[in-house]
Amino acid sequence: MHPSVHAASQPDKPALIMAGSCETLTYAELEAQSNRVAQLLRDRGVGIEDPVAICLDNDAMYYPLAWGINRAGGLMVAISNRLTAPEICYILKDSGAKLLFCTEKQAELFDAVAKDCGGVPQLRVGGEGERDLAAALSAMPTEPIADERAGSDMLYSSGTTGQPKGVRLPLPDEPELTAPNAMIGLATMAFGIKPDSVYLSPAPLYHAAPLRWSMTIQRLGGTVVVMEKFDPERALAVIEEHEVTDAQFVPTHFVRMLKLPGEIRAKYDASSLRCAIHAAAPCPVPVKEAMIDWWGPVLFEYYAGTEGNGFTFINSTDWQERKGSVGKAVIGTVRICDEHGDEVLHGEEGQVFFSDGKPFSYHNDPDKTADATNKHGWTSLGDVGRQDEDGFLYLTDRKSFMIISGGVNIYPQEIENLLVTHDKVADAAVIGAPDDDLGEKVVAVVQPVDMALVEGDAGEALEEELCAFLGERLSRVKMPRQIDFRAELPREPTGKLYKRLLRDEYRDAAKAG
Repeated sequence: MHPSVHAASQPDKPALIMAGSCETLTYAELEAQSNRVAQLLRDRGVGIEDPVAICLDNDAMYYPLAWGINRAGGLMVAISNRLTAPEICYILKDSGAKLLFCTEKQAELFDAVAKDCGGVPQLRVGGEGERDLAAALSAMPTEPIADERAGSDMLYSSGTTGQPKGVRLPLPDEPELTAPNAMIGLATMAFGIKPDSVYLSPAPLYHAAPLRWSMTIQRLGGTVVVMEKFDPERALAVIEEHEVTDAQFVPTHFVRMLKLPGEIRAKYDASSLRCAIHAAAPCPVPVKEAMIDWWGPVLFEYYAGTEGNGFTFINSTDWQERKGSVGKAVIGTVRICDEHGDEVLHGEEGQVFFSDGKPFSYHNDPDKTADATNKHGWTSLGDVGRQDEDGFLYLTDRKSFMIISGGVNIYPQEIENLLVTHDKVADAAVIGAPDDDLGEKVVAVVQPVDMALVEGDAGEALEEELCAFLGERLSRVKMPRQIDFRAELPREPTGKLYKRLLRDEYRDAAKAG
C-alpha cells in the first residue's frame, strides 16, 4: 500500500493532524504536495539514490517532503534541528546531501550552516527569495514524476557514544511504490494495526521509530496525530480528543505520565487505545506494570535499531509471564555471544547479535561496520543481554556503558530503572567515574521531581533516602558511591540519554582534580 492509493480512494481523509495547531493534511493534499516535492528534486538534478536532508521540528511539511524523497527513489537523511551548525554540517558532508529542507524559524542556525556548507542548497519553510520552499513547490506540477521508484532512508545515530554515523540501507528490491514491506507486516500481524488507526506520534520525527512507523500508518491509510512537543498531560488529552487507537512511546514518556498527580491522570479517557507500542530502551518492570494496570494489556514492546538487522516482539500477556523480556525474534535470529563471538548457554549474559537479518552498513565507516559484525557474519547493536530456554530476550545494558569497578562488571540500566521508580526522582543516569582504588566507581546523577528537595541540607537527606531505597534492592557492589543532583539531564527529545556527555564530564573533572 501507499498514500497515493488512499488519495484515490479516500481523498478527504486526514493523513495527518498536528496536535497543537490542529493543522490537517488530507491524503489528496499529501499526494499533490509529495508529487511536487519529487518534481522539484528532479528539477534540481537530484536523482535516484541521491541523499536529501530534512532538518525540521515536527511540522506538517515533514510528510510531503519525506514521501516526495521516497517516491523519487532518494535517500532521506533526517537530521535533528537541535544540533549545532557544525554537527549539522558534519552530517550533510558525510552523507553527501544534495539539498537541505529546513525552516526560517531557525534562520540563525541555518545561516551558519549555509556559511560552512555553502555547497548544499537550502529550501526553507517560511523562507524568502531563492530559499522559499513554498514558492519553489508552487511552480512544480502535481503529477507523478516519470521515473518513480521507492526510495529509502539513511538515518544517523544520535551520537550518544561518539560521532554520529549514517546507517546505509539498500533501496527496496521492488521499485513499485505500493509494494509491501516488512514494516507493513509487523504493523498488521504483530501489533494489530488497521487501516482505521488513529496513531499518536509524540516524539521528534527525525528519529527512526516515529518517522518509519508513522509513514507505515499512512501506507495503511490511517491518520497520524503528531505532537509538536511531548508533554505528559497534553498527550493524555490528545488521546481522548482524537480517540487515538495506536501510539508509540519510549519508557521516559511512561515515567513522566505516571509522575502526574492521580487526579490529573483520572481526568482523561484512554480507553480508545488498542495498542501502545514502546521501544528505544528497556522499560523498568515497575513502570510497565503500572502502565498495564492503568491502560490494560495494550502495551506491545519491541527491540530493534535504526540498522534494521533484527526485531524482537512481546505483547502484554507474554510479558506478564516473563517480566523484563523484550520478546522473541520475528526478524532475524537472536544469538548471545561471548567476547570471542561464540554463542553462550541459555541464561548466560553476552553481547546480543542477530543472524539471518537484513544487511546494513555504516556510511563511510567500514571499521564501525566491521566492529558490529562478528566472525560468523552476525551483527550487533552493541547491547548486552541473555536469552531464556524459550527464546525470549532480556536486555542488560549497552556494552559501551558497562562499569568495571574492582574487577566486577556492573550494568547501569538496572540501577537507573530502580531510581526512576522512586517518587522523588524524575530522571536518573548512572555512569562509571574514575577511581584510584576501584578503577571506576558507580556514580548516580539524579534529577529530582523538584530541585527544592535538594536545597541546603535537604540534599543529604534525599541522598540517604535513595541509598536506603537502593540498598534494599541491590547488592553492595552495585550501590552508587556518589549521588549528585541536577535540575535536568542531557536527554534528546526522543528520550535517549546523552550518557557519554556525563561520563566525559566526570572523567575530565578527575583529570583536572
